[in-house]
Amino acid sequence: MNDLSKARATLLEVGEESAAQRIDNFLIRRLKGVPKSHVYRVLRSGEVRVNSGRVGPDYRLRTGDRVRVPPVRLADKPMRPAPRPAELPVVYEDPALLVVDKPSGTAVHGGSGVSYGVIESLRAARPQAKFLELAHRLDRDTSGLLIIAKKRSALVELHRMLREGELEKVYVAVAAGRWRGGTKELRESLHKHVTASGERRVSVRAQGRPAATRVSPLAQSGELSLLELRLLTGRTHQIRVHLAHAGHPILGDDKYGDFELNRALAKQGVKRLMLHARRLVLRHPASDVVLRLEAPLPPDMREFVKQRFTGHGGG
Repeated sequence: MNDLSKARATLLEVGEESAAQRIDNFLIRRLKGVPKSHVYRVLRSGEVRVNSGRVGPDYRLRTGDRVRVPPVRLADKPMRPAPRPAELPVVYEDPALLVVDKPSGTAVHGGSGVSYGVIESLRAARPQAKFLELAHRLDRDTSGLLIIAKKRSALVELHRMLREGELEKVYVAVAAGRWRGGTKELRESLHKHVTASGERRVSVRAQGRPAATRVSPLAQSGELSLLELRLLTGRTHQIRVHLAHAGHPILGDDKYGDFELNRALAKQGVKRLMLHARRLVLRHPASDVVLRLEAPLPPDMREFVKQRFTGHGGG
């Protein structure tokens, strides 16, 4: 534990990148390793001051605020390897947004046995960046378009757009079985839970959260279907669980898939989840200009689709 006997409070000035952020989240971000319970305790006790006055945990910071942070004790934590700087393929970038094409097998952030992910690697590659935050998530094994906010104001607006369903997210998947009935919406409610081994899982349950996925068939070959999927809500593992429940699990899905089929395909070189975030359509959070962004199918998935579905290998 750290010796606090001679430590002094720190005075921080709030920049534009932290404007509109709650003081509790601001402190949790900066006091890495400090238990959240301790952060709330120093807030309640008045040891944290903003412009020399006491504030509650829900106070939203403004540019120019001066925050007094008291000396705090850091819990001893096992050393994690430092994130390696990484620049992923950039699909779009401006002063407010960064959109990258994430490869399959790369986590978006550290945790759950992963030392670091896309966001930590980007921060390491761009030490001059004042603000880089994930606007949404992609599963580790899903490839495709991922939005990172470069300004707090952009992040707040992107989160609002996601809540209100104003951001169009379209995926492509290869699923087992022949899809029948044309375009349809899957609307089973989804319940998130943690297994005894600590794994995060999702299941269809009437008491779960509302979820909707629009499915459109693109091609069929034998007992496989190439599908376009539009997220109408944004629940964890939504596409994977909806398709599995409908009897069309995504190839390579190690949580909800057809494990026997996956083993057979692995012998043929298919060793990834066949799900790709291909298209995003959104109004720019600052300029209001409509952005239409696309990421072609990655080479491994494109080659599989080309072999199995004639004329659909271009992404």
